[in-house]
Amino acid sequence: MSNIEDIRRFYARLMAANAGSSDPRLEEVFAGVPREAFLGPGPWTIVASGDKITTPSADPAHVYQNVLVALDADKGINNGEPFLHAMWIGKLAPRPGETVTHIGAGTGYYSAVLARLVSPGGTVTALELDSRLAELARKNLEAYGNATVVHGDAVTTHLPPSDIIYVNAGVVAPPAGWLKALRPGGRMIFPWRPAERVPLAVLVTRTGKGFACNPFMRSWFIPCFGASAADLAAKIPTPEQAARSRSIWLTSDKAPDRTATAIFGDVWFSTKDVRAKPGS
Repeated sequence: MSNIEDIRRFYARLMAANAGSSDPRLEEVFAGVPREAFLGPGPWTIVASGDKITTPSADPAHVYQNVLVALDADKGINNGEPFLHAMWIGKLAPRPGETVTHIGAGTGYYSAVLARLVSPGGTVTALELDSRLAELARKNLEAYGNATVVHGDAVTTHLPPSDIIYVNAGVVAPPAGWLKALRPGGRMIFPWRPAERVPLAVLVTRTGKGFACNPFMRSWFIPCFGASAADLAAKIPTPEQAARSRSIWLTSDKAPDRTATAIFGDVWFSTKDVRAKPGS
């Protein structure tokens, strides 16, 4: 067997470097949360370019790479690409004392990372729709006293007031309830999939003037049940329009105007930059 502590430390250093964050805790946290504890017994199934490859043994060294590990291969559910999650978590910059809602928590690995980053004083609510995965997450997170698992539908569940909402399922638009749950200064990352040709990751920040948004990279996640299909009245953006979106609005607060890049019932996207200084 490999020296798993050394391997985990090197993996954590790679995660911290890929996060692009100045927070020194990221490396410590990724080193301290054992990924294999959230994957079930090995050998494991690795998903690579559509192929499924079984690790040659149950040596946990095999999962300390930037690989997707299947949680439910038939449903296309996996543990997530570590480099991507490290970067997203780095962008969110979790701080001690903050409240996190994790949507699509799977078996809880990244919920555990977030729970460590908001300690002391912070909490994580991990929502998972799949009953089997939710039960596994509940068992896996027993050692993390500030993390709670909720088996339920995040689209219809009332979210707690949150400093961070971390979404790991693709939506055509974030439900209005998710935006309303963000506290002032709160941040949300979600995979935006308004059309097959528009797979983007979006960072949302609640400011005093509205919800600023930044589409910052291409991204693809499995669809979010109940929020992955647009109705016939929706205005679907082109890839160019989606990339130019700079804010999100609730139609109850402001009717769509000529700056709209996308419209989905209660929510619309705009080129208006709510962070821009007057006259700029």
